[in-house]
Amino acid sequence: MISRRRLLVAGAIAIVLRRAAAAQQQAKVYQIGLLASKTKESLAPLLATFRQRLRDLGFSDDRIVIEVRNAGERYELLPQLAAEFVRRPVDVIVAAESTPATLAARQATSTIPIVMVAVGDPIRTGLVDNLGRPGGNVTGSSALTVDVSPKRLEIVRQLLPHATRIALLWNPENPANAEISGGLRRAASELGVTLLSIEVRRSDEFDRAFTTVTKLRPDALIVTGDPMHQVHISRVIDFAARRRLPTIYNVRANVVEAGGFLSYAADVAVLYRRAATYVAKILTGTRVSDLPVEQPTEFELVINLKTAKALGLTIPPSLLLRADQVLE
Repeated sequence: MISRRRLLVAGAIAIVLRRAAAAQQQAKVYQIGLLASKTKESLAPLLATFRQRLRDLGFSDDRIVIEVRNAGERYELLPQLAAEFVRRPVDVIVAAESTPATLAARQATSTIPIVMVAVGDPIRTGLVDNLGRPGGNVTGSSALTVDVSPKRLEIVRQLLPHATRIALLWNPENPANAEISGGLRRAASELGVTLLSIEVRRSDEFDRAFTTVTKLRPDALIVTGDPMHQVHISRVIDFAARRRLPTIYNVRANVVEAGGFLSYAADVAVLYRRAATYVAKILTGTRVSDLPVEQPTEFELVINLKTAKALGLTIPPSLLLRADQVLE
């Protein structure tokens, strides 16, 4: 028979071991790899939002190290940057607003959890099999750009009822953009509008694209949120201003901070906060396959009246009432 003394000793040892394990867990410093294709300036406030949400969830700065690898406009660098995270290895990879970045991360590892932020269509681009139960090692959020893009076309028609030719500036190298282009083409056909395809794969193709737009003289221009294009978005905004071409953007900051005309999109800051929540759940033991891919439920319409005036446009009252933010 085991003596009472031995039971007490065994119990004390178990308590000590549990406390030691808890202390070890508390002392663990988690490594997060953030893979992006953005400018440092545009990434900075979103990264700050992401960090703050982690703090709110109990992951103080001394418990989290975030390593950022930014390919900028060079998508070809994404695979090697993702491979660096795998070699470290990091505990979680966050793919920031980029289908190419998420694809590169998934190709680099099938075991490290990947949290994507505001990608296009994760099913059509093959990132997950199911939104509710994604399986594998990828989850996160979609920006619903494929479904929302036709809404931008409807906004153009509301703004310019007689518009018949609308140009789309897009990058075929981004798999998400092919779906966006297809959706817009179908919507244009239903509205009786001609959609003009303006492709820009590399930064040295912008001038040629601008020349083509000038020759085609569309009534309006729609711009995707392609990361490579966002690196050079100031060039697009300057061109649209010179040509007095109404342009609809996919990124709120293009209007609020860069002086573009109008944007219709999900609030990306909200999606970064949700990404931090997912990272916290994963670090505390939740399986990636049990975290559904989230989709935004609200979209913001932002109108810059100063830019509208420079373009010689009068915004219909119905559109102003619909706007979430109007910049005077």
